[in-house]
Amino acid sequence: MAARRYSSAVRAEQRRATRQRVLDAARALLLSRGYGGATIEAIARRAGVSVQTIYNTVGGKAAVLKAVYDTMLAGDDEPVPVMQRPAVQAMRAATSPRQFLALYARMGREMYARAGPLLPVMLAESGSGDPEVRAFTDTIENERAAGTAMIAALLDERFGLRTGLTVAGAADILWTLTAPELPLRLIHRRGWSLDEYEAWSADIMAHALLPASPPA
Repeated sequence: MAARRYSSAVRAEQRRATRQRVLDAARALLLSRGYGGATIEAIARRAGVSVQTIYNTVGGKAAVLKAVYDTMLAGDDEPVPVMQRPAVQAMRAATSPRQFLALYARMGREMYARAGPLLPVMLAESGSGDPEVRAFTDTIENERAAGTAMIAALLDERFGLRTGLTVAGAADILWTLTAPELPLRLIHRRGWSLDEYEAWSADIMAHALLPASPPA
């Protein structure tokens, strides 16, 4: 029994290492060649595995793109939901709504710092008409919407929202303000620093979602 458990653990680790090689190769090709140039065959050659191995460990091309994006966004390939990660746990412990949103802006900044290089590739391909790319774009936008809905609900539960703003409305505002196009425009096109973008993000979310501060 112990030998079988050991053998199973070894196989699982080998599979994990192979998957990581595939994702590393795919990320490098996506960044250098774009979605069209990152073929399954090219990824297999770069990773030193067979095409079938990619299908077995990750999936087809769209699944590979999604896995690369998720890994860059999270910083690892561990199956831990965003709401259970340390950044959100820190938000749960926030003592004021502005601190809550500042921590959310920090989380967004860190995600952008990791996944930002892939965003131009994704956005450039999103209008290509490729059904796999369109499905990928729809998936990540739906995931973002689900994430901002959870954040809006948590903010409302902990501190409340400005008068007249529903949780659904707050979620839509957060979904808009965390769109990947915004940091690309402000950081890459207008030359903002990550610090400037993070501060602006926290401030604009606070103005949009929280009750107005009384005059001094």
